[in-house]
Amino acid sequence: MAKSFYPWHFQPNLNLDTWPSKPPTPRNTTGRLKAAHGNFIQYPTFNIMAIVATNLKKGQCIKYEGETGVVLNLEHRTPGKGNALIAATIRSFQTGKTKTIRFASSEKVDIVETDRQKLEFSYSDPAGFHFMDLTTYETITLPTTMMEDHVDYLKEGLEVEVLFIEGNAVTVTLPATVELEVTESSEGLKGDTANNPTKPATLETGKIVQVPLFIKQGDVLKINTEDGSYLGRA
Repeated sequence: MAKSFYPWHFQPNLNLDTWPSKPPTPRNTTGRLKAAHGNFIQYPTFNIMAIVATNLKKGQCIKYEGETGVVLNLEHRTPGKGNALIAATIRSFQTGKTKTIRFASSEKVDIVETDRQKLEFSYSDPAGFHFMDLTTYETITLPTTMMEDHVDYLKEGLEVEVLFIEGNAVTVTLPATVELEVTESSEGLKGDTANNPTKPATLETGKIVQVPLFIKQGDVLKINTEDGSYLGRA
């Protein structure tokens, strides 16, 4: 049976420098009980491990002040008087806001378990984007709100990586490049080489990119998923 994930909290982008406010998605995992409360579905959390603040590392996900967030930066401070402190810059998954939290160096901090899964894109429909879990071969459905920044690069069989935190899908990461076929491209006009060294080409996903004049319909191109630029023929 297909599994569906629906928005819950605000999600970050995996790139810590850019953090759009989009909701992550609760993962409906086999054997995990769920309880519906109004329009929300709550799931039990993963195991949480406590460590002393001095052992915190950038990129770790922690519990703090009733929220869950990722550590963006750490600064060890030793005041003139008193105990050493750890100043942690944290970005909340719930709100997307950044805050600096100060911990005593020996203070216990709860580390949240994370999980990364490889999923293979199958198809999309009004219900969402359907993927196959490459480990269990189950169908997993992610909502359009989670995939809207990636639709230009999705084709059947593409593998993506999904980050889960506390059982919730938080981000989807595409491969650095994808190979897409040109479905439409006009012929370059004589003399265009000097004035217009590139021309638009429509790819199989509907994305339009600027390509060299020699590119023609049917060519398979390598596209950078970071900025959508043409890298060459595959």
